[in-house]
Parts: sequence; C-alpha cells; structure tokens
Amino acid sequence: MDILKDLWGFMRQRKKYWLLPIILIMLLLGGLIVFSSGSALAPFIYTLF
Repeated sequence: MDILKDLWGFMRQRKKYWLLPIILIMLLLGGLIVFSSGSALAPFIYTLF
C-alpha cells in the first residue's frame, strides 16, 4: 500500500491528475485477466485484446 501512497503524493504534488483514470483502467484490466485466467471465460476475455 506504500506504493499507492507514494503515487498519490506524486500526482498531487505535480498536478498530474490525468494519470488516475489510466492507472485505474490498467488495474481493472489486470485484475480481470488474473481472476479469470482459471475459469471457462478466459478464452472469451482474451479475444478482447
């Protein structure tokens, strides 16, 4: 959790708030791939990419 605190401090100090949506989308897509890799839905999700 320390890396998230450092990242938020960087964005707040440098006024780089536009990075937040990019980071959130990357985390959501990464979580989707990790959690669905063992399921029957995996072939359908990989066709999105």
